[in-house]
Amino acid sequence: MASLTGRRVLIGLTGGIAAYKVCEVVSRLIQDGAEVRVILTSGAQAFVTPLTLATLSRHPAYTDESFWQSIHGRPLHIELGEWADVLAIAPLTANTLAKLSHGLADNLLTNVVLASTCPVLLAPAMNTDMWTQQTVQENWQRLQTNPRFHGISPGAGLLACDRVGVGRMAESHRLVTHIESLLHSGGKQDLAGRHLLVSAGGTREYFDPVRFIGNPATGKMGIAVAQAAAHRGATVTLVHSCLNPEAISDIREINSIGVTNAEEMSDQMQQHFPQADWVVMTAAVADVKPAQYYGQKLAKTKLPSALPLVSVPDIIATLAQQKQAHQRLIGFAAQTGDIVTPALEKLRRKKLDAIVANPVDLPNAGFGSNTNQAVFIDANGNQSSINSCTKLQLAHYLLDWVDHLQPIADE
Repeated sequence: MASLTGRRVLIGLTGGIAAYKVCEVVSRLIQDGAEVRVILTSGAQAFVTPLTLATLSRHPAYTDESFWQSIHGRPLHIELGEWADVLAIAPLTANTLAKLSHGLADNLLTNVVLASTCPVLLAPAMNTDMWTQQTVQENWQRLQTNPRFHGISPGAGLLACDRVGVGRMAESHRLVTHIESLLHSGGKQDLAGRHLLVSAGGTREYFDPVRFIGNPATGKMGIAVAQAAAHRGATVTLVHSCLNPEAISDIREINSIGVTNAEEMSDQMQQHFPQADWVVMTAAVADVKPAQYYGQKLAKTKLPSALPLVSVPDIIATLAQQKQAHQRLIGFAAQTGDIVTPALEKLRRKKLDAIVANPVDLPNAGFGSNTNQAVFIDANGNQSSINSCTKLQLAHYLLDWVDHLQPIADE
């Protein structure tokens, strides 16, 4: 079953060149099983046609000419407003931003906003000078205080007006990810006030400038945990050794710290640990490293026939020794075969609050996959199995579960 089957997403486009990016958003949501409806303002139709969005969404697109159309005998804006689980407006122009900020409704899209109660995701896009105008920023900040509205601030780069600066709409994959989070949380900021420290990726222990001991971990699971937590209002620090750092380069709501090896990850985790309420250690940290590092690339004929190894810091065990009563420490155990028994042993030996056992020898799970499955195990031995789902969904299930962890039973 597709990950968003049965979920209803309403997309509103306003007049901006970034409208072309929304075509991919609609396509992705449809592929993931969501039902999608699209509204275009008159300005949006100058950049992308209703036919394009209707084809991608498998449903007629709505425009202001549709305003007095009825569905089941009810006004269109009322029916659409009540139908949507999430409403996303992208690109959001300064004009529509001002209308939303002051509760104005002079077209189909803004009437739907007022006739709905679902979470609203806003993705502005405009010229740098327009974005930095005091009135625009006041309107933007006003909406951020309204719990219904969830904003993705524009990024910096080359704009369509040839200006280099802030104003680029968030990329389509960020919009889809945030929409998926809102569908799970209903827009609740239930982790507001909490600080999460997350590790991600596979560390690399080099023995010369081009060769290392490592593993296939890409960091996707840790990135998903960080994104899910940030979308639910948490302050998030992500310490990562990711094979594709571009995957997190545009996630501005997360404090991202890149590292390479276990020692660097240990230093950063210990530095940020005192401020953390929850620590989620998804990183696949090396167990050993070469005893000697060669400063220049070794010729093939110079490679040692045996590679002496030494242990690296046990990051999560060290943190467990420093843990305060209010902190929660969650480990990950990537396993083959029986995933529960070794995870339980790791949980108890390292004195963790909980552990996530996940298989790496099954299709569509583990390293590099966009999906995963797992067994959550707490320190009292309680278990919860999660069937195959996207890593973002697994991250949300994990955050829900950690939020209800019971205190560790006395020995």
